[in-house]
Amino acid sequence: MVADVGYVPMRVNESAGPGAAGLRSLSARSAVLSMLLAVHPPQLPVKDLVRLVEPFGVGGSTLRAALSRMVAAGDLWRTDAVYGLSDRLLARQRRQDDAIHPGTRAWHGDWEMVVITATGRGPAERAELRSRLTALRLAELREGVWLRPANLERRLPDGLREVAGAYTARPDEPAQDLVARLWPLDGWAATARALLAHAAAAPGPAERLTAFAAIVRHLLGDPVLPPALLPTDWPGPALRTAYAEYRREVAAAAGWRDRGEA
Repeated sequence: MVADVGYVPMRVNESAGPGAAGLRSLSARSAVLSMLLAVHPPQLPVKDLVRLVEPFGVGGSTLRAALSRMVAAGDLWRTDAVYGLSDRLLARQRRQDDAIHPGTRAWHGDWEMVVITATGRGPAERAELRSRLTALRLAELREGVWLRPANLERRLPDGLREVAGAYTARPDEPAQDLVARLWPLDGWAATARALLAHAAAAPGPAERLTAFAAIVRHLLGDPVLPPALLPTDWPGPALRTAYAEYRREVAAAAGWRDRGEA
């Protein structure tokens, strides 16, 4: 729902304490994207955008200049007085939808394992592949070997099979120990709690939007592990609930219903 500009989810062995919560100053572009990402389909008349971004301190002339730049950059399309998200940003909306409602299934001990088979790739290609695998909530055990518990209801993208093999595995290492090696859960949880507190204490609309922009970025890095492998009092569900409630507020203000209530 809120803009996740340039976000890369937390990688294996990266810690993310409260100081790395990702709070960023609000721009007109961020405010526009936040409104459009909140509604399904993601399009709004300019008169509604003017009304919606005004509480964030974005005036009409600033908004119109931002809209023109976003259309020119390929972020938005425009038909008459209606603006909507481009195909590229529709993919971002799908990621954010999944951050609130990740599809899971019962876990019976199996793990997804992805092994990189392509060779001769340059640094940019390797970095892009790492980002794709991290976005799929996989973690790197060693160079070229990525895995996670097989508790997600999803298929790996077909394009991934051109550069990697996908397998089902049963590691000998105890699952809790392997999780501890792959994900810095304590750091993720500390940041999540700090963000919840920041959102609850935010004094106004702009501060709340900034807080929830950081929350959705953080949710994209939640590994969505089986409950049996998570620490006690894991804050992931509370963070998702808070974000979903804020998204419903924004969608209602825009005159739309959230997809979970449709």
